[in-house]
Amino acid sequence: MRGYTRRSLLLLGGAAAAGAMVPVAATGLWGEAFDLLRRRWTALTTDPVSRAAALPPYRERLAELGGEAARLRDTMAPDRASLWPGLPYPSFTATPERLRAMARAYALPGTGLTGDPRLATAVAAGLDHYRRHVYAAGTRPEGNWWNWRIGVPKVLLDAAVLVAPHLTAEQAGGLREAVDHFVPPGRLHRYGGLSTGANRVDLCTVMLLRAILGADPERAALAASALTPVLRYVEEGDGFYRDGSFIQHTYVPYQGGYGMVALAGLAALFTVLRGTPWEIPEQLRRVVHDSVERSFAPVIHDGFCMDLAGGRGIVRRPFGDHRRGRLIAASILLLAETAPEADRARWQAMVKGWAARDTARPMLDAAESEGELGFHARLAAVVADARVPAAPEPAGHRLLPMSARAVHRAPGWCAGLSMASYRIGHYEHGNGENLRGWHTGSGMLYWWAEGHGDQYSDGFWATVDPYRLPGTTVSTKRLPDGAGPGWGDTCPPGRWVGGATDGAYAAVGQHLNGLESTMEAFKSWFFLDDAVVCLGAGITSRDGVPVETVVDNRRTGAPLTAEATWAHLEGHGGYVLPGGPAPRTLRERRTGPDGTARDYRTLWLDHGTDPREAAYVYLLLPGATEERTRARAADPGWARVLANTRHQQGVHVPSLGLTAVNFWNPGTTGPLTASAPCAVLVRELPDGTATLTVADPRCDLDELTVTWHRPVAGLADGHPLLSGATTGPALTARFGRLADRLGGSCTITLRLR
Repeated sequence: MRGYTRRSLLLLGGAAAAGAMVPVAATGLWGEAFDLLRRRWTALTTDPVSRAAALPPYRERLAELGGEAARLRDTMAPDRASLWPGLPYPSFTATPERLRAMARAYALPGTGLTGDPRLATAVAAGLDHYRRHVYAAGTRPEGNWWNWRIGVPKVLLDAAVLVAPHLTAEQAGGLREAVDHFVPPGRLHRYGGLSTGANRVDLCTVMLLRAILGADPERAALAASALTPVLRYVEEGDGFYRDGSFIQHTYVPYQGGYGMVALAGLAALFTVLRGTPWEIPEQLRRVVHDSVERSFAPVIHDGFCMDLAGGRGIVRRPFGDHRRGRLIAASILLLAETAPEADRARWQAMVKGWAARDTARPMLDAAESEGELGFHARLAAVVADARVPAAPEPAGHRLLPMSARAVHRAPGWCAGLSMASYRIGHYEHGNGENLRGWHTGSGMLYWWAEGHGDQYSDGFWATVDPYRLPGTTVSTKRLPDGAGPGWGDTCPPGRWVGGATDGAYAAVGQHLNGLESTMEAFKSWFFLDDAVVCLGAGITSRDGVPVETVVDNRRTGAPLTAEATWAHLEGHGGYVLPGGPAPRTLRERRTGPDGTARDYRTLWLDHGTDPREAAYVYLLLPGATEERTRARAADPGWARVLANTRHQQGVHVPSLGLTAVNFWNPGTTGPLTASAPCAVLVRELPDGTATLTVADPRCDLDELTVTWHRPVAGLADGHPLLSGATTGPALTARFGRLADRLGGSCTITLRLR
């Protein structure tokens, strides 16, 4: 390979590369503001690493970065087809990323090349070479639009700002002209299409970097103002929802993908714009601040981000859920630096708790090995700060009805549920990814007991049987890779998807229609302290193949004990099947396309070929011992099934004072009567009060009347949507405009004596 010579410089950047460097520092009225923006952007890369650059592990990692940057500089061999041999253009990712790595070695302390003009000149010339041969104004973009409008310009501009004093006027002007061609200001004039959610944040970042490079106040103002639609709650389409959902691609819950990108971008923009004429007002930042605990924390468990919020990206790499958790944690710690003190204290404690409990892939170790030095430094400071407590995992239930997701936490375990509805797709595939995720929206029930942090991380998606995902009811009809439209547009017709929660317990249901299948089912989950009661009814199909309900499919080779009405998986938990039949079981070793092999224990219920009105009942007991599983199976009155039909599904748990019913149709189940389809949860409390919680999962009710056939002395606390209540020998509660709650729950408190 040729070295980096004056001849290479001339070929890289033309005659201008050999000319005098022209600083791009702003002058005049806006000079101070743009100098601040440039310093702030650079600080995103250099801080807080600069405060610990001489200490391990930063010293070694920074030296490695410097060594790699020197190698890249010295092996540049520019010609018309590439910048490095073996890396032909267009090279939308690798070549820009190499140039940015070199720019970071220039900006970061302790690399051995910090502030090195020869390295910066090489970066500048390399940027110009790539701009002239690939990313040139007037070029017709081919392939994925994202490369041209976001991926390439974001990386090139980042590198350019880091080495800005070493760009010639021609180099800087050429890059600005290219960006203006692919990302003109008009791209940000309308919110919609490809410019929503995380994509909008990325486009605003590109626009701001373009403004910094050219000291352009109009583009800086546009970059800031165009964020506004992202900083408002939405009721449909892409963005943040009040219930905590984050949607991208119209149909896909995406906190662990595009939401993660949006949070990272917004945290960076809030930091860079702070104290400038384009600072984002606090009232707009509030939506993002609230999203930390409303949208992101619910789908983070012990440091990893649940795959139920990861879209097509769940299949990309082993332990990708832990990486997504780290990236979200990194954004939260950065966001905390510009947040109110109370928010900052809570978030730091929360992230410290995640780091303390992430034993499957320890956060600090992983951040170091992945080269995430900025996050490592911030997290290390929080971990070492005795004034910051490690917040425990919160107990309770979070239902995200607008994204057909639910998360339940109880002492010692956590569960997550992914469903599909008329507004949320069964799964997302695209760009050749996640081609067999067909049934992830068919009621997949993820769960983790203590020590199970790698259950869905370590080779799960590469090796699991895609027809037997835990918790799902599926037709075994064979599907082609990438069945159904791409990008999440695989929504079934069912509208009754969601449920009711009082914050501690929940009744969740899904009217399930199979993907490219005639199969229909009514599935309910009742989330309790140490169990999930799982009901299925109305299971019907005409596909000519068997239909199965997968009680569980654990990535383990642990011993399984199975009896007539219960089963126990050592080290994992128990299953109770009152009334039988006993589940079918399978122990197998499965090998993925890459040669990865993992052991599985599967329990499933076979409903037969083309079932009509099949049903099931089982209890999941996460973390239970064999003794506790056996004892629960011997106590059929612990959870009494009140109904299990396509019309209603309900349970009564006397020890909790809980009665919960999913009304697929109006009617009466146990002590509850509902005038319309809804979810109802009643809980009698030891202090002589009770709570009644209702929800409208279909989001179409103007009015609802619920009767609880139990003496009630009076109303202790109402709700704005409670239009009237009659107490006495029975309670009759009337609610109006539940549709306005978008599937959210309404709770009233009652006096029983």
